[in-house]
Amino acid sequence: MKPQILSTLPGYTKGAFGADLGAGLTVAMVAVPLSLAIAIASGASPSSGLVTACVAGFLISLLGGSHVQIGGPTGAFIVVVYGGIAAHGFDGLVLATLMAGAILVVAGFLKAGNLIALVPEPVVTGFTIGIAVIIATSQIGDLLGMTTPEMPAAFLPKLQTLWEARDTADWSSFAIGVLSILMIAVLRARYPRFPGLILAIGAASVLAVLTHLPVETIQSRFGDLPRGLPVPKLPELSYARIVELLPSAFVIAFLAGVESLLSALVADRMIGARHRPNAEILAQGAANLGSALFGGLPATGAIARTATNIRAGGRTPVAGLVHAVTVLSVLFFAGDLVGQLALPALAGLLILTAWNMSEPHKWRGYLSGSRSDTVLMFLTLLLTVFADLTVAIGVGVSVGLALRLRRRKVPPADWSPPDR
Repeated sequence: MKPQILSTLPGYTKGAFGADLGAGLTVAMVAVPLSLAIAIASGASPSSGLVTACVAGFLISLLGGSHVQIGGPTGAFIVVVYGGIAAHGFDGLVLATLMAGAILVVAGFLKAGNLIALVPEPVVTGFTIGIAVIIATSQIGDLLGMTTPEMPAAFLPKLQTLWEARDTADWSSFAIGVLSILMIAVLRARYPRFPGLILAIGAASVLAVLTHLPVETIQSRFGDLPRGLPVPKLPELSYARIVELLPSAFVIAFLAGVESLLSALVADRMIGARHRPNAEILAQGAANLGSALFGGLPATGAIARTATNIRAGGRTPVAGLVHAVTVLSVLFFAGDLVGQLALPALAGLLILTAWNMSEPHKWRGYLSGSRSDTVLMFLTLLLTVFADLTVAIGVGVSVGLALRLRRRKVPPADWSPPDR
């Protein structure tokens, strides 16, 4: 449960700081456009994404059990956040995030980090692909520059709304979005160490301005971004409100725990290290408490940003601290520039992110696995898309654990009907 930074700072050298500094700056340039895009897709203000990246990202690196974990808002939360805001308002989401943070802190002290490993892999795969489908669908309107009423949270009504607005599509917006996708893909393939996301989004946005294309920007839709962090405050608390939001809080806590530990495992394999799962869970709890107090979004370890940090040379939690401070500097000093980013370019970024989340290179392996695992994956996927993420996780985990017990071939216990 000891934070990793306390183990890495003794003997810390100038050379290590130079590597962490460069990695932190690089990953911040990746985190800024992603945090903005995730917040917008979630139905929240763009600034809330940056607030989450700097506050939660700082706490995850300061208190976490991984050497290189980068925390912040992630695509996995878009569905939960969008649905939470639609059902309970932004204040309700903040309270659910605060409750989720408390749940994770308790789970960390109870050393429940290793229990996440019991979640069946087909369930994780199923809801991840389902979330990717929902994210990609939610970005079609902005990619095509459509004029739509408030987008419903449910999948089928969302498709119906997009179909009814098809005549409002603007091909210049579509061109900017596709250009951003192509630029990101090329930069990632040829120059993986470059902050390709911010370069691609920035270049596409500059092109839209120079050619006077009628493309919507962050500033034109949301107004000027606030400078700096908001004043921390507690959301309104009441017993009825807490009971109402408890299911959402457990889903946020579950997703934060699963994704952060998956990200830490991936990082361990990349650098040949070993993370401390209970310290990581504690850090996720503190990060979500902190994010909620500053009006931010749910946060967790971000696999893509963590991998970017490693590839850029980051090897200690200091890189994550540098990343958080850099994002905070953007909030203070670069709000006007950020406001000029084109929304179709951010939509293209999220569609590409959704594609990567679904891991298409693994689809054949999923289909060639055992029949029960394949059925469980598709069950979780369909429930995520057409029902609700809470239902999908509950049903998926229950069925998965039942299948695991069945595979153990435990002999049936002696049983007789009770005498009533």
